[in-house]
Amino acid sequence: MKKYSLLIVALFIASLNLRPAINSIAPLLENIRDNLGMNASVASLLTSIPVLCMGLFSPAAVKFSGKWGIERVLGWSLFVIGIGTVLRFFTHSTFSLLITAFIAGVGIAVAGPLLPGFIKRHFPKHVPSMIAVYTVALTLGAALSSGFARSLQDGFNSWQSALGIWAVIAFGAVLLWWMFVLRRTPTQVQLSSTGSKASLPWKNKKAWQLTLSFGLMAMLFYSFTAWLPQIVQGMGYSKSYAANVLTIFVVVQIPVSLILPILLRHFPSRRLWLSVEALLELIGLILLASSAEPWIAAIFIGAGAGGLFSLNLLLPLDATNNPQEAASWSAMTQSIGYVLGATGPIILGWIHDATESFSTAIAGLIVINVVMIFVQFAATSIKKSQRAA
Repeated sequence: MKKYSLLIVALFIASLNLRPAINSIAPLLENIRDNLGMNASVASLLTSIPVLCMGLFSPAAVKFSGKWGIERVLGWSLFVIGIGTVLRFFTHSTFSLLITAFIAGVGIAVAGPLLPGFIKRHFPKHVPSMIAVYTVALTLGAALSSGFARSLQDGFNSWQSALGIWAVIAFGAVLLWWMFVLRRTPTQVQLSSTGSKASLPWKNKKAWQLTLSFGLMAMLFYSFTAWLPQIVQGMGYSKSYAANVLTIFVVVQIPVSLILPILLRHFPSRRLWLSVEALLELIGLILLASSAEPWIAAIFIGAGAGGLFSLNLLLPLDATNNPQEAASWSAMTQSIGYVLGATGPIILGWIHDATESFSTAIAGLIVINVVMIFVQFAATSIKKSQRAA
Protein backbone atom coordinates (compact mmCIF):
# COMPACT_ATOMS: atom_id res chain seq x y z
CA MET A 1 0.00 0.00 0.00
CA LYS A 2 2.86 2.35 0.89
CA LYS A 3 4.49 1.66 -2.48
CA TYR A 4 1.32 2.60 -4.37
CA SER A 5 0.94 5.78 -2.30
CA LEU A 6 4.49 6.83 -3.16
CA LEU A 7 3.90 6.07 -6.84
CA ILE A 8 0.76 8.22 -6.79
CA VAL A 9 2.70 11.08 -5.17
CA ALA A 10 5.43 10.73 -7.81
CA LEU A 11 2.83 10.70 -10.60
CA PHE A 12 1.16 13.80 -9.17
CA ILE A 13 4.39 15.80 -8.75
CA ALA A 14 5.67 14.78 -12.20
CA SER A 15 2.39 15.78 -13.85
CA LEU A 16 2.47 19.11 -12.02
CA ASN A 17 5.40 20.14 -14.24
CA LEU A 18 3.78 19.70 -17.64
CA ARG A 19 2.19 23.16 -17.92
CA PRO A 20 3.98 25.94 -15.93
CA ALA A 21 6.50 26.55 -18.74
CA ILE A 22 3.52 27.22 -21.04
CA ASN A 23 0.86 28.78 -18.82
CA SER A 24 3.11 31.23 -16.98
CA ILE A 25 3.61 33.10 -20.27
CA ALA A 26 0.09 34.31 -21.10
CA PRO A 27 -0.55 36.63 -18.09
CA LEU A 28 2.82 38.34 -18.68
CA LEU A 29 2.68 38.36 -22.46
CA GLU A 30 2.02 42.07 -22.86
CA ASN A 31 4.95 42.98 -20.59
CA ILE A 32 7.21 40.52 -22.41
CA ARG A 33 6.17 41.90 -25.80
CA ASP A 34 6.79 45.48 -24.71
CA ASN A 35 10.16 44.62 -23.17
CA LEU A 36 11.44 42.54 -26.09
CA GLY A 37 9.58 44.29 -28.94
CA MET A 38 7.67 41.23 -30.18
CA ASN A 39 4.63 41.35 -32.44
CA ALA A 40 1.65 39.04 -31.81
CA SER A 41 2.76 36.40 -34.31
CA VAL A 42 6.21 35.98 -32.71
CA ALA A 43 4.72 36.11 -29.20
CA SER A 44 2.38 33.24 -30.09
CA LEU A 45 5.48 31.05 -30.61
CA LEU A 46 6.14 31.11 -26.86
CA THR A 47 3.09 28.87 -26.49
CA SER A 48 3.23 27.16 -29.87
CA ILE A 49 6.87 26.01 -29.69
CA PRO A 50 6.39 23.80 -26.58
CA VAL A 51 3.14 22.46 -28.04
CA LEU A 52 4.87 21.81 -31.38
CA CYS A 53 7.69 20.02 -29.54
CA MET A 54 5.05 17.90 -27.85
CA GLY A 55 4.03 16.83 -31.33
CA LEU A 56 7.42 16.38 -32.95
CA PHE A 57 9.20 14.59 -30.10
CA SER A 58 6.43 12.33 -28.80
CA PRO A 59 7.46 9.45 -31.15
CA ALA A 60 11.02 9.66 -29.79
CA ALA A 61 9.62 9.08 -26.29
CA VAL A 62 8.48 5.59 -27.33
CA LYS A 63 11.92 4.72 -28.72
CA PHE A 64 13.69 6.05 -25.63
CA SER A 65 11.39 4.13 -23.29
CA GLY A 66 11.87 0.97 -25.33
CA LYS A 67 15.62 1.28 -24.85
CA TRP A 68 15.95 2.61 -21.29
CA GLY A 69 12.54 2.01 -19.71
CA ILE A 70 9.54 4.26 -19.09
CA GLU A 71 10.54 5.19 -15.52
CA ARG A 72 14.12 6.25 -16.34
CA VAL A 73 13.13 8.33 -19.35
CA LEU A 74 10.43 10.10 -17.34
CA GLY A 75 13.03 11.07 -14.73
CA TRP A 76 15.29 12.58 -17.40
CA SER A 77 12.39 14.42 -19.02
CA LEU A 78 11.62 16.18 -15.73
CA PHE A 79 15.27 17.27 -15.54
CA VAL A 80 15.10 18.72 -19.07
CA ILE A 81 11.94 20.67 -18.13
CA GLY A 82 13.83 22.09 -15.15
CA ILE A 83 16.77 23.18 -17.33
CA GLY A 84 14.53 24.90 -19.86
CA THR A 85 12.68 26.71 -17.08
CA VAL A 86 15.65 27.81 -14.97
CA LEU A 87 17.32 29.38 -18.03
CA ARG A 88 14.50 31.93 -18.11
CA PHE A 89 16.13 33.72 -15.17
CA PHE A 90 18.87 34.76 -17.62
CA THR A 91 16.71 35.56 -20.66
CA HIS A 92 16.99 39.07 -22.16
CA SER A 93 16.20 38.55 -25.84
CA THR A 94 13.43 37.11 -27.96
CA PHE A 95 15.70 34.39 -29.33
CA SER A 96 16.89 33.17 -25.92
CA LEU A 97 13.32 33.10 -24.59
CA LEU A 98 12.23 31.02 -27.60
CA ILE A 99 15.14 28.63 -26.91
CA THR A 100 13.92 28.08 -23.34
CA ALA A 101 10.46 27.33 -24.74
CA PHE A 102 12.04 24.72 -27.02
CA ILE A 103 14.07 23.01 -24.26
CA ALA A 104 11.15 22.84 -21.85
CA GLY A 105 8.94 21.69 -24.72
CA VAL A 106 11.22 18.72 -25.44
CA GLY A 107 10.99 17.60 -21.81
CA ILE A 108 7.22 17.98 -21.78
CA ALA A 109 7.01 16.14 -25.13
CA VAL A 110 8.78 13.08 -23.76
CA ALA A 111 6.88 12.99 -20.45
CA GLY A 112 3.43 13.47 -22.01
CA PRO A 113 2.92 10.11 -23.76
CA LEU A 114 4.95 8.11 -21.21
CA LEU A 115 2.89 9.06 -18.15
CA PRO A 116 -0.20 7.22 -19.53
CA GLY A 117 2.05 4.22 -20.14
CA PHE A 118 3.32 4.53 -16.55
CA ILE A 119 -0.31 4.53 -15.38
CA LYS A 120 -1.17 1.51 -17.51
CA ARG A 121 1.78 -0.41 -16.03
CA HIS A 122 1.53 0.46 -12.34
CA PHE A 123 -2.24 1.00 -11.95
CA PRO A 124 -3.90 -1.36 -14.49
CA LYS A 125 -7.09 -1.70 -12.43
CA HIS A 126 -7.46 2.01 -11.68
CA VAL A 127 -6.74 3.69 -15.00
CA PRO A 128 -9.59 6.29 -15.00
CA SER A 129 -8.80 7.31 -11.41
CA MET A 130 -5.09 7.67 -12.12
CA ILE A 131 -5.81 9.62 -15.30
CA ALA A 132 -7.78 11.93 -12.99
CA VAL A 133 -4.73 12.28 -10.70
CA TYR A 134 -2.60 13.05 -13.76
CA THR A 135 -5.07 15.58 -15.13
CA VAL A 136 -5.73 17.30 -11.80
CA ALA A 137 -2.00 17.72 -11.19
CA LEU A 138 -1.42 18.98 -14.73
CA THR A 139 -4.31 21.43 -14.37
CA LEU A 140 -3.16 22.55 -10.93
CA GLY A 141 0.28 23.30 -12.37
CA ALA A 142 -1.38 25.35 -15.09
CA ALA A 143 -3.60 27.15 -12.55
CA LEU A 144 -0.76 28.01 -10.18
CA SER A 145 1.55 29.24 -12.92
CA SER A 146 -1.09 31.41 -14.58
CA GLY A 147 -2.71 32.57 -11.34
CA PHE A 148 0.50 33.66 -9.60
CA ALA A 149 2.40 34.95 -12.64
CA ARG A 150 1.58 38.62 -12.15
CA SER A 151 2.10 38.49 -8.37
CA LEU A 152 5.48 36.85 -8.86
CA GLN A 153 6.43 39.48 -11.43
CA ASP A 154 5.48 42.24 -9.00
CA GLY A 155 7.30 40.52 -6.14
CA PHE A 156 10.51 39.90 -8.07
CA ASN A 157 10.11 43.06 -10.18
CA SER A 158 11.08 40.86 -13.12
CA TRP A 159 9.12 38.78 -15.62
CA GLN A 160 12.21 36.61 -16.08
CA SER A 161 12.14 35.55 -12.43
CA ALA A 162 8.38 35.04 -12.55
CA LEU A 163 8.94 32.54 -15.38
CA GLY A 164 12.11 30.90 -14.04
CA ILE A 165 10.96 30.24 -10.48
CA TRP A 166 8.90 27.25 -11.63
CA ALA A 167 12.15 25.31 -12.08
CA VAL A 168 12.04 24.69 -8.32
CA ILE A 169 9.07 22.35 -8.77
CA ALA A 170 10.75 20.57 -11.69
CA PHE A 171 13.99 19.85 -9.86
CA GLY A 172 12.02 18.86 -6.75
CA ALA A 173 10.10 16.41 -8.92
CA VAL A 174 13.36 14.90 -10.20
CA LEU A 175 14.44 14.19 -6.61
CA LEU A 176 11.08 12.68 -5.63
CA TRP A 177 10.97 10.59 -8.81
CA TRP A 178 14.36 9.12 -7.98
CA MET A 179 13.35 8.40 -4.36
CA PHE A 180 9.81 7.10 -4.93
CA VAL A 181 10.04 5.43 -8.35
CA LEU A 182 13.56 4.61 -9.53
CA ARG A 183 14.88 3.44 -6.14
CA ARG A 184 11.77 1.40 -5.36
CA THR A 185 11.00 -0.10 -8.77
CA PRO A 186 13.14 -3.17 -9.59
CA THR A 187 15.46 -2.69 -12.56
CA GLN A 188 13.90 -5.62 -14.40
CA VAL A 189 10.49 -3.91 -14.17
CA GLN A 190 11.90 -0.59 -15.41
CA LEU A 191 13.44 -2.33 -18.40
CA SER A 192 10.58 -4.74 -19.06
CA SER A 193 9.65 -2.72 -22.16
CA THR A 194 13.20 -2.83 -23.53
CA GLY A 195 13.29 -4.49 -26.90
CA SER A 196 9.54 -4.20 -27.30
CA LYS A 197 8.40 -4.19 -30.89
CA ALA A 198 5.49 -1.84 -30.19
CA SER A 199 5.46 0.92 -32.79
CA LEU A 200 3.25 3.85 -33.57
CA PRO A 201 0.00 2.62 -35.19
CA TRP A 202 0.26 4.73 -38.34
CA LYS A 203 -1.91 2.33 -40.40
CA ASN A 204 -4.68 1.97 -37.82
CA LYS A 205 -7.89 3.87 -38.71
CA LYS A 206 -9.02 4.01 -35.08
CA ALA A 207 -5.69 5.53 -34.03
CA TRP A 208 -6.06 8.27 -36.65
CA GLN A 209 -9.57 9.08 -35.45
CA LEU A 210 -8.30 9.41 -31.87
CA THR A 211 -5.40 11.53 -33.14
CA LEU A 212 -7.68 13.97 -34.98
CA SER A 213 -9.96 14.19 -31.94
CA PHE A 214 -6.95 15.02 -29.76
CA GLY A 215 -5.64 17.53 -32.29
CA LEU A 216 -8.86 19.53 -32.55
CA MET A 217 -9.18 19.51 -28.77
CA ALA A 218 -5.59 20.78 -28.49
CA MET A 219 -6.15 23.56 -31.06
CA LEU A 220 -8.96 24.92 -28.92
CA PHE A 221 -7.19 24.35 -25.60
CA TYR A 222 -3.94 26.11 -26.48
CA SER A 223 -5.69 28.94 -28.30
CA PHE A 224 -7.47 29.71 -25.02
CA THR A 225 -4.28 29.27 -23.03
CA ALA A 226 -2.31 31.68 -25.21
CA TRP A 227 -4.87 34.35 -26.06
CA LEU A 228 -7.79 34.34 -23.62
CA PRO A 229 -6.39 37.25 -21.53
CA GLN A 230 -5.80 39.33 -24.67
CA ILE A 231 -9.29 38.50 -25.97
CA VAL A 232 -10.79 39.70 -22.70
CA GLN A 233 -8.65 42.86 -22.70
CA GLY A 234 -9.82 43.51 -26.25
CA MET A 235 -13.37 43.54 -24.88
CA GLY A 236 -12.41 46.53 -22.69
CA TYR A 237 -11.50 44.81 -19.42
CA SER A 238 -8.37 45.43 -17.33
CA LYS A 239 -5.21 43.31 -17.34
CA SER A 240 -5.88 41.99 -13.84
CA TYR A 241 -9.46 41.04 -14.74
CA ALA A 242 -8.25 39.30 -17.91
CA ALA A 243 -5.63 37.35 -15.91
CA ASN A 244 -8.33 36.29 -13.44
CA VAL A 245 -10.50 35.04 -16.31
CA LEU A 246 -7.61 32.83 -17.48
CA THR A 247 -7.22 31.52 -13.94
CA ILE A 248 -10.94 30.70 -13.80
CA PHE A 249 -10.63 28.85 -17.12
CA VAL A 250 -7.83 26.74 -15.65
CA VAL A 251 -9.10 26.23 -12.09
CA VAL A 252 -12.56 25.05 -13.13
CA GLN A 253 -10.89 22.13 -14.89
CA ILE A 254 -9.78 20.66 -11.53
CA PRO A 255 -13.22 19.70 -10.12
CA VAL A 256 -14.25 18.49 -13.58
CA SER A 257 -11.24 16.16 -13.66
CA LEU A 258 -12.09 14.84 -10.18
CA ILE A 259 -15.78 14.29 -10.89
CA LEU A 260 -15.35 12.71 -14.31
CA PRO A 261 -14.04 9.28 -13.08
CA ILE A 262 -17.06 9.02 -10.77
CA LEU A 263 -19.41 9.80 -13.65
CA LEU A 264 -17.62 7.29 -15.86
CA ARG A 265 -18.15 4.54 -13.29
CA HIS A 266 -21.91 5.12 -13.39
CA PHE A 267 -22.20 6.03 -17.09
CA PRO A 268 -19.11 4.59 -18.83
CA SER A 269 -19.95 5.80 -22.35
CA ARG A 270 -16.99 7.83 -23.63
CA ARG A 271 -19.14 9.25 -26.44
CA LEU A 272 -21.71 10.63 -23.98
CA TRP A 273 -19.19 12.60 -21.96
CA LEU A 274 -17.20 13.75 -24.98
CA SER A 275 -20.43 15.23 -26.36
CA VAL A 276 -21.37 16.87 -23.06
CA GLU A 277 -17.93 18.45 -22.63
CA ALA A 278 -17.79 19.65 -26.24
CA LEU A 279 -21.22 21.28 -25.90
CA LEU A 280 -20.14 23.04 -22.69
CA GLU A 281 -17.12 24.45 -24.52
CA LEU A 282 -19.34 25.50 -27.43
CA ILE A 283 -21.71 27.36 -25.09
CA GLY A 284 -18.74 29.21 -23.62
CA LEU A 285 -17.48 30.23 -27.05
CA ILE A 286 -20.92 31.50 -28.05
CA LEU A 287 -21.07 33.53 -24.82
CA LEU A 288 -17.62 34.96 -25.58
CA ALA A 289 -18.67 35.84 -29.13
CA SER A 290 -21.79 37.60 -27.85
CA SER A 291 -19.73 39.74 -25.41
CA ALA A 292 -21.29 38.14 -22.34
CA GLU A 293 -19.53 38.40 -18.98
CA PRO A 294 -16.12 36.79 -19.72
CA TRP A 295 -15.80 34.93 -16.41
CA ILE A 296 -19.07 33.10 -17.09
CA ALA A 297 -17.84 32.12 -20.55
CA ALA A 298 -14.55 30.97 -18.97
CA ILE A 299 -16.42 28.60 -16.63
CA PHE A 300 -18.16 26.86 -19.54
CA ILE A 301 -15.01 26.77 -21.69
CA GLY A 302 -12.89 25.49 -18.79
CA ALA A 303 -15.41 22.81 -17.81
CA GLY A 304 -15.50 21.57 -21.39
CA ALA A 305 -11.75 21.76 -21.92
CA GLY A 306 -10.93 19.91 -18.70
CA GLY A 307 -13.23 17.02 -19.49
CA LEU A 308 -12.16 16.79 -23.12
CA PHE A 309 -8.48 16.61 -22.18
CA SER A 310 -9.02 13.79 -19.67
CA LEU A 311 -11.21 11.80 -22.06
CA ASN A 312 -8.79 12.18 -24.97
CA LEU A 313 -5.99 10.88 -22.74
CA LEU A 314 -8.15 7.93 -21.72
CA LEU A 315 -9.21 6.82 -25.22
CA PRO A 316 -5.80 5.39 -26.31
CA LEU A 317 -5.59 3.44 -23.03
CA ASP A 318 -9.03 1.95 -23.70
CA ALA A 319 -7.87 0.81 -27.13
CA THR A 320 -4.62 -0.90 -26.03
CA ASN A 321 -3.61 -3.99 -24.05
CA ASN A 322 -0.22 -3.25 -22.43
CA PRO A 323 1.89 -0.29 -21.16
CA GLN A 324 4.21 -0.06 -24.17
CA GLU A 325 1.30 -0.22 -26.63
CA ALA A 326 -0.51 2.42 -24.57
CA ALA A 327 2.57 4.64 -24.76
CA SER A 328 2.77 4.08 -28.54
CA TRP A 329 -0.87 5.01 -29.16
CA SER A 330 -0.58 7.97 -26.79
CA ALA A 331 2.58 9.07 -28.60
CA MET A 332 0.82 8.99 -31.97
CA THR A 333 -2.26 10.87 -30.77
CA GLN A 334 -0.07 13.45 -29.06
CA SER A 335 2.48 13.65 -31.88
CA ILE A 336 0.09 14.70 -34.64
CA GLY A 337 -2.43 16.10 -32.16
CA TYR A 338 -0.03 18.58 -30.60
CA VAL A 339 1.29 19.66 -34.02
CA LEU A 340 -2.31 20.56 -34.88
CA GLY A 341 -2.71 22.14 -31.45
CA ALA A 342 0.34 24.33 -31.98
CA THR A 343 -1.30 25.91 -35.03
CA GLY A 344 -4.17 27.30 -32.94
CA PRO A 345 -2.27 30.10 -31.13
CA ILE A 346 -0.30 30.91 -34.29
CA ILE A 347 -3.43 31.26 -36.42
CA LEU A 348 -5.08 33.45 -33.78
CA GLY A 349 -1.96 35.63 -33.70
CA TRP A 350 -2.01 36.03 -37.49
CA ILE A 351 -5.71 36.88 -37.47
CA HIS A 352 -5.20 39.45 -34.74
CA ASP A 353 -2.29 41.08 -36.61
CA ALA A 354 -4.36 41.19 -39.81
CA THR A 355 -7.67 42.39 -38.36
CA GLU A 356 -6.65 43.94 -35.01
CA SER A 357 -9.59 42.00 -33.58
CA PHE A 358 -10.34 38.53 -32.20
CA SER A 359 -13.95 38.39 -33.44
CA THR A 360 -13.09 36.39 -36.57
CA ALA A 361 -10.83 34.10 -34.56
CA ILE A 362 -13.62 33.26 -32.09
CA ALA A 363 -15.92 32.37 -35.00
CA GLY A 364 -13.21 30.05 -36.30
CA LEU A 365 -12.90 28.38 -32.89
CA ILE A 366 -16.65 27.72 -32.92
CA VAL A 367 -16.32 25.98 -36.30
CA ILE A 368 -13.43 23.84 -34.97
CA ASN A 369 -15.55 22.89 -31.96
CA VAL A 370 -18.42 21.70 -34.17
CA VAL A 371 -16.08 19.68 -36.40
CA MET A 372 -14.55 18.12 -33.27
CA ILE A 373 -17.97 16.83 -32.16
CA PHE A 374 -18.40 14.91 -35.43
CA VAL A 375 -14.87 13.49 -35.19
CA GLN A 376 -15.50 12.33 -31.62
CA PHE A 377 -18.63 10.48 -32.74
CA ALA A 378 -16.57 8.63 -35.36
CA ALA A 379 -13.73 7.92 -32.92
CA THR A 380 -16.08 6.34 -30.35
CA SER A 381 -18.08 4.17 -32.75
CA ILE A 382 -18.65 0.62 -31.54
CA LYS A 383 -18.46 -2.27 -33.97
CA LYS A 384 -21.23 -4.89 -33.99
CA SER A 385 -18.85 -7.52 -32.69
CA GLN A 386 -18.03 -5.30 -29.70
CA ARG A 387 -21.73 -4.78 -28.97
CA ALA A 388 -22.32 -8.50 -29.04
CA ALA A 389 -19.48 -9.07 -26.62
